[in-house]
Amino acid sequence: MDLGPGAPIVAAPVQLAVNELVNHELLELPGLRVTLDRLVYAPELPSPPTQPHSFVYFISIHNDSDRAVTIKGRKWVVTNAHDEVTVVEGDGVVGEFPRIVPGEKFSYQSRHVLETRRGIAEGSYLGVDDAGRRVIVRIPTFEMIVPEGRGPKEMWA
Repeated sequence: MDLGPGAPIVAAPVQLAVNELVNHELLELPGLRVTLDRLVYAPELPSPPTQPHSFVYFISIHNDSDRAVTIKGRKWVVTNAHDEVTVVEGDGVVGEFPRIVPGEKFSYQSRHVLETRRGIAEGSYLGVDDAGRRVIVRIPTFEMIVPEGRGPKEMWA
């Protein structure tokens, strides 16, 4: 499975722009929502020896609100089967700062790697609307489980 050039295993360090967003009141904008479109266990992808389990997720950020939103950052919280938590946060989404106009969506794929055979991911995207109001949209919680057998497996579609 090809994630394309620069597909991160872990995100870049948090930049000032995301910190500025977090330190202000955030609006949950009605109509701005996230869907997990697909989840695939992909053991063939290279990963660190300590994190051999690779899960590719396909996400869409839908803007069914009445205003354009620019995504400025993201925060993922991934908990493995040992209840160890990894927080991944940074600017943009896969190297982009998508501006999503009403009625449109932004879709992408990336991945999480786990040490254990099971984990849970959740998080949020931070952005601003065209009036400069800071917005947040939650990423729905999803579970990653290594399936029985070998090779890539659709987890959820």
